[in-house]
Amino acid sequence: MLLVLFIIPICTAQIAYEISFPNAVHQEAEIKLQIDGVPEGPVAFRMSRTSPGRYSLHEFAKNVYNVHATDLDGRPLSITRPNPHQWDVHNHKGNVILYYTLYADRADGTYSQIDTTHGHLNMPATFMFARDHSDWPIEITFNPPEGSNWKIATQLFPSDNPQRFTAPNLHYFMDSPTELSDHSVRTWTIPRGPGSEDTYQIRLAVHHTGTEPEVDAYAEMVKKVVEEQVKIFGEPPVFETGTYTFIADYLPWASGDGMEHRNSTILTSSSSLATNANGLLGTVSHEFFHAWNVERIRPAALEPFNYEAANMAGEMWFAEGFTSYYTPLAIRRAKLMDDDTYANALQRSLNTVINSPGRRYFSPIEMSMRAPFVDRATANDPLNLSNTFISYYTWGAMIGLNLDLHLRQRGFSLDEFFRFLWDRFGKAEVPYSVNGLEQALAVYVGNPAFARFFFDSFIRDSQVPDYAALLDQAGFTLQLKNPDVPTLGNPNLRFTDEGAVVQTNTLIDTPLYRVGIDRGDTITHINNTTITSSDSITKMLASHKPGDTLSIRYIQRGEHKSAALQLTQDPELEALPYEALGKALSSEQKAFRSSWLDGN
Repeated sequence: MLLVLFIIPICTAQIAYEISFPNAVHQEAEIKLQIDGVPEGPVAFRMSRTSPGRYSLHEFAKNVYNVHATDLDGRPLSITRPNPHQWDVHNHKGNVILYYTLYADRADGTYSQIDTTHGHLNMPATFMFARDHSDWPIEITFNPPEGSNWKIATQLFPSDNPQRFTAPNLHYFMDSPTELSDHSVRTWTIPRGPGSEDTYQIRLAVHHTGTEPEVDAYAEMVKKVVEEQVKIFGEPPVFETGTYTFIADYLPWASGDGMEHRNSTILTSSSSLATNANGLLGTVSHEFFHAWNVERIRPAALEPFNYEAANMAGEMWFAEGFTSYYTPLAIRRAKLMDDDTYANALQRSLNTVINSPGRRYFSPIEMSMRAPFVDRATANDPLNLSNTFISYYTWGAMIGLNLDLHLRQRGFSLDEFFRFLWDRFGKAEVPYSVNGLEQALAVYVGNPAFARFFFDSFIRDSQVPDYAALLDQAGFTLQLKNPDVPTLGNPNLRFTDEGAVVQTNTLIDTPLYRVGIDRGDTITHINNTTITSSDSITKMLASHKPGDTLSIRYIQRGEHKSAALQLTQDPELEALPYEALGKALSSEQKAFRSSWLDGN
């Protein structure tokens, strides 16, 4: 959130929340909202339709019931419903107490979960808000169940009461997820700036089913990633509470997710520190980078954040994508990932961007604008995303790779460009646009023509650079993984006695797509071979090469059909360090790689 003022004004108008958990065993919380000093007329209370860091609609009102209101004397007040998300309270005398029950059973970055082990609270999914009073100060009291040993982890401002916290306004309150549980806490400090003796406290709060030594080891890994990311920007952001809090729920009943917030982040997964600490670290790296990029270096299209409608921005390729580029890179620089593993991460993303047909329909800007349709959005009707969509996370990450390696050719780096953006946009929290980013790049490199070329080619258009040449500078080879190996198009198949049922849309320009086979069709025979297992396809393809033509029989919506199918080259790419191929790096390649991957 873009917040400039953190001083709570002295006034009689105030909003106070209280949340209790008397029926946590059935995933319910009881919430009380009191607002004092409101003018005459109806008071509009709403549940949000979306949440900071999410761009699609989630309709949180669906889990709210038993809504009623009184005045300070307990006299019932009338309520009307102008729409599904809003409750208007009438006939008050300047003070309203609103009560309701919340059902919540999804622990992730968007929703809330209440049970006997914790209260995992994403604020927009939990709390109604007074629609016309978003600038009023807020206080909230959390009432853990008696004997629960629940502690409170949050970025909200603490008070002299350990169960009561405050927020300067609605925006900060909604951006402040809170975990109540018997969690483990680790803390350490980082300097507030180069050479500064003042520090910020970093807190890691882990609610999990594992051991304390596992948390100790994980905290050491998180420390290293934090250190590497601070190096990129030269300093941490201003954390207004003096702290930054990682709130982690690693539980079998949690759902995998991560969500950035101004001075904290939510990390959730059903896997454990014992089995997947390195995998979980990726979300840590991604979300902490957002403390700079998104929370403070912020797209103008997301200001102010709209809690009542979908939020769309054409800069998600940068906001999410460039953050995704640095996600594994920071881990690699922290010496928690080797070059082979890093190359494998690049390989997966490069295959997606280079081989996906979605580039022909949308540029990275336009793909970013599709976020309301794909960002945890759900639809009952089938979608053709495999052919029309490339995640702005993935595409943006590879644009970041492209720009970083192009800049390093010229004696610059993406690290330095981010420090330039931090000075230009982040510190003063001046929202940016696509044109603003292009202008900043032009100033940074002192070359408007290069900036115009890059944005026209790779941002406004969907061109793909010569990644093989870019990576070769650092002693990495990008090549076909299976040269001279044919493919049908790697469809997702479910095998039955009748044949292979195509489970997902076939990809444009693949052999199956060209003959008209698509999702729901059943492939029965290829070259008179009955297709009843993946092995039958593998054995059949082993005796052929790209360009060969085979006969194929299939059932499409009850009709038996046949066609001539021409095999194509498997387009899958692999990225490998020279060392894996027995090749020696030149001194220039060694220096380039060290500067890039070690951050030297």
